[in-house]
This record gives sequence, structure tokens and C-alpha cells, in this order.
Amino acid sequence: MTRVHLPPSIQVLERGWLSANNVLLFDGGAATLIDSGYVSHAGQTVALLRDALGGRRLAGLLNTHSHSDHIGGNAAVQRAFGCTIGVPAGIAPAVAAWDEAALLLSVADQRGEPFAADHHVAAGERLSMGGFEWQALAAPGHDMDALVFHSLDARGLISGDALWRNGFGILFAEVIGDGGGLEAARSTLEALARLPVDWVIPGHGAPFVEVDEAFEAAFARLRYFEEDGARIARNAIRACVTFWLLERRRVALDDLPAHLAEVPLYREANRRFLGLTPEALAGWLVEELLRAGRARRSEGFLEVT
Repeated sequence: MTRVHLPPSIQVLERGWLSANNVLLFDGGAATLIDSGYVSHAGQTVALLRDALGGRRLAGLLNTHSHSDHIGGNAAVQRAFGCTIGVPAGIAPAVAAWDEAALLLSVADQRGEPFAADHHVAAGERLSMGGFEWQALAAPGHDMDALVFHSLDARGLISGDALWRNGFGILFAEVIGDGGGLEAARSTLEALARLPVDWVIPGHGAPFVEVDEAFEAAFARLRYFEEDGARIARNAIRACVTFWLLERRRVALDDLPAHLAEVPLYREANRRFLGLTPEALAGWLVEELLRAGRARRSEGFLEVT
């Protein structure tokens, strides 16, 4: 991957599996943060930000979308730095009510600390961050209310989970919602591909300049899902169980079928697309995680490698 030379006013704190990247955009003695990571990493996020800020003020925090790995550190970051919090307008009611089902927390057996949004960001809104003007653009698909931020002057895109170097985030609307995620993701990718963009800061993974290749990979992945909805379900189950395992580090193999039957995301994805018994689903999943090198068996437990 080619080394990316971002403008000096933009710094990316690249995070691991549980936390989305944190993007800092500096304007003199103040900064804006985009996305705050997962709640269990909140202390680490605050420490990383304090070091990166170097005494400068964190004025604001914006979220690209509502998932736990992007909003989980909001409350802790606001406590530590006194910043305002802005969320996409579409998720504002769920945040205000702290609706854990709408925020996919209870649905996916994930955690988050409640916070209050100070303002809402609407698609089309223009913001000044890092010495550039950015436009918030609707990016439904992975999250139907997601936003990305595009700067014409910087020819850059902060894409959240709408576009990664090798794909995009889970299409939750297909496995747990009312559908439409596939069509929305295609529309989003087509719209983003028309933008003048030289570099992308994704929600996960390193910033990249291989923009055309990223769109090719994303469209190929989309076609793969369009051919067979069961692939969407398997991807969602595999990714979210990996997230769950990474947080806990070790789970009993005998407990896995019951967990898959109890958590709404897994239960519904299995019902809609796979039709497996909990035991069969657990068996498939364990073999997938072992094959991918994500986990290992150890005396009746599944452990993170």
C-alpha cells in the first residue's frame, strides 16, 4: 500500500478491531475529532487523544454513524475534554432516548455508555475542519443514517464504514432490519465514486490512496452479496462474533449455541437466510474462526489468537 501524505492539519489514530479510527483535524489551538472508538477502549482513547492534542483544545466530536465502535467513547471523551458532540441527524432520536435496540447495542450484544448530543449534522451541511471545508454526505448501506465527509479542496474523503480499502461494513438492514441495505450501499458507492478524491480515511484500516482499486473491491463485494443473501448473513455473524470474542478473549464452546440463539442479530440472520440449528451454526462458526486464524480451541474454550 502506498504511503499516504495527509495534510499536516489531519492526524489519524489508527485503531484495532474493537475501535474505529479516530480522526483529528486541527485548526490552530483547537481540534475536531471524528469517531471515538468502543467503550472498553475509552481510557486508551482519551490517553491517545491527550498525547496527540499536545495541549490544544478538543472543541468538538462528530460521529459518522451510530455503531458501538464509533460512539462508544463519546461520553468519556466529553468528560475528559469538555467538547461538544454532533451526531448524524438520522440517529439523533435514538441517541436522545438511548434506544439500545435502534443503536444495535442490545441487538448485537455490544455495549455503549449513554451520552447527550449537543447538535445534529445533516446531509449537505458544510463544516470547517483542519483548514478545509467539508461537506457531510448521506452514505446509507452499512448504517442507513450514516454520513461521510468530503473536502473538495483537500480532495479527501473521511468514509466511516461506507468504504474501506477492501470493502465496507456489514449490511445490517438486510439481516436485522427492513431490507434495502444492498440498494442503498450500491447507491452510496456510485455517488462516492463520482467525487474528486485522492485519498481516503476509512473507519477501519490505514488511510489509502488506491481509490479506484478500493471502489473495484467494494463493488465486487457488493455483487458477491447480491448473488446470495446468505453470504450477507454469514458475514454479519462471523464479524460480530469475532468482535464479541475479542472483547471477552475466551468463551466456553458449550455456551456458544445458546448465545447464537439468544442474541437477536444472530437469531434473525439465521432465521432469514440459513435455517441452521444453533448447534450447527456454532459448529460452522467455530470452523470459520479457526480457519481464518481468528481463534483457537483450548480445553473446551474458544480463545482469541
